[in-house]
Amino acid sequence: MQIILYLSVALIAIAFFVLVIFLSTTLKSFQVTLTSVSKTLAGLEKQLDGVTAETTMLLQKTNALADDLKEKTESLTSVVDAVKDVGTTVTKFNGTLKNITKSVDTQVEESKEKISQIVQWSNVILELKDKWQARKQEKNEISLNQGKKFRSH
Repeated sequence: MQIILYLSVALIAIAFFVLVIFLSTTLKSFQVTLTSVSKTLAGLEKQLDGVTAETTMLLQKTNALADDLKEKTESLTSVVDAVKDVGTTVTKFNGTLKNITKSVDTQVEESKEKISQIVQWSNVILELKDKWQARKQEKNEISLNQGKKFRSH
């Protein structure tokens, strides 16, 4: 029975030895994996530092752009207000111009009869002037003709 006991102990020792070799191989593989993960994390940390710096610069530029945009929006608001005021002024001017036009039209309508009378009187005066000039010319021609008759006799 002792032999069975020795064989059992030997079998346990061999099994323990196989277990130790298997655990040793597994732990070495795990160590290689952890080393690789450590290197990867170190590289990621460097990349994350670069991304953080770039993100900070981008955020600063975005803030500067937002401030610039705010200033330009305020300037544009004043320009829009000025254009609105110009539009209001033009509208008022158009209303005033319409009122003046209506007033002139009304005065012209009221003055049509007077203007018509003035035109008629002007025509009469022009006709009288033409007749007067025609008579004057006739008198001059008669005077000239009589002067020629005296000379020829």
